[in-house]
Amino acid sequence: MNLDKADWYKSSYSQNQGQCVEVAQLPELVAVRDSVRPGGGALAFPGEEWAAFLDELKSC
Repeated sequence: MNLDKADWYKSSYSQNQGQCVEVAQLPELVAVRDSVRPGGGALAFPGEEWAAFLDELKSC
């Protein structure tokens, strides 16, 4: 998977504290990477799994 041209986003809550993740929405996947080491690789999840993860976080 080539993520060189992906549009990466950080949460507006991050305030550049250096401990953030970035997320890129791809056609059928959501990619996540460390904002401090953007070249260190990324994890990719199917969109439905990412949505379920976010729903679980919101319920905590």
